[in-house]
Amino acid sequence: MKITFAAMGALALAPLLGGAALATTLETSAGPVRIEAVVRGLEEPWAIGFLPDGGVLVTERAGRLVLLRDGQAVPVAGVPEVYDNGQGGLLDVMVPRDFADSREVWLSFAMPVDGGAATAVGSGRLSDGGRQLEGFTVHWHGQGTRGGRHFGSRVVEGADGSIFVTTGDRGTGPDGLEAQDPQRAEGKVIRLNRDGSPAADFPGHAAGVHSIGHRNPQGAALDGQGTLWVVEHGAQGGDGLSRIEGGRNYG
Repeated sequence: MKITFAAMGALALAPLLGGAALATTLETSAGPVRIEAVVRGLEEPWAIGFLPDGGVLVTERAGRLVLLRDGQAVPVAGVPEVYDNGQGGLLDVMVPRDFADSREVWLSFAMPVDGGAATAVGSGRLSDGGRQLEGFTVHWHGQGTRGGRHFGSRVVEGADGSIFVTTGDRGTGPDGLEAQDPQRAEGKVIRLNRDGSPAADFPGHAAGVHSIGHRNPQGAALDGQGTLWVVEHGAQGGDGLSRIEGGRNYG
């Protein structure tokens, strides 16, 4: 399946990637919105991360990371092996605030492990030319579960520099037993230090488990006060928006 990578509000994006096609302006309740294609030919793009020099990193679910510049998509080598099945594959990309100095890039992905696959997260250094992710290290991964559903997974840099990772319940059923188990990885928000060590420590919770009881959170962001919010897919239209507090159960 071929997908066109398009930008809404391309007045902001066009200077980053260069105009590649005529823009279309649509009238909306919030006013006119311009839509302009900036690159074509991507396959199932899952996430984007903006670099301070104007480049854009894009993950493709099958396992490819590309760097977009001047309307061209250049493959980046050094990406870990992914479990490309169902909803699994290469998922989020996160560019930390200090990238100009560290050149560090974080990825989340479905990782093949004993027992099936698990949500995983790690980081590496983007080479100066942008063609290689060097020294990629897996910092955390969950337990193996069969099937290809509900991996999550969004990665957000916290206000204090810690890293939040959302995980899905892996489609383990309406009872959500794994999501309710604080010793399991499924259906959680995980919090890590920048070096990958656990940053959350709550009684009865496995190391790094920040909150429990989530279904399939694939949206996450900080508000103006630095508080984490997540959006998760719910069954039959029951999507949810939650303000996350450490140690709480959202199921």
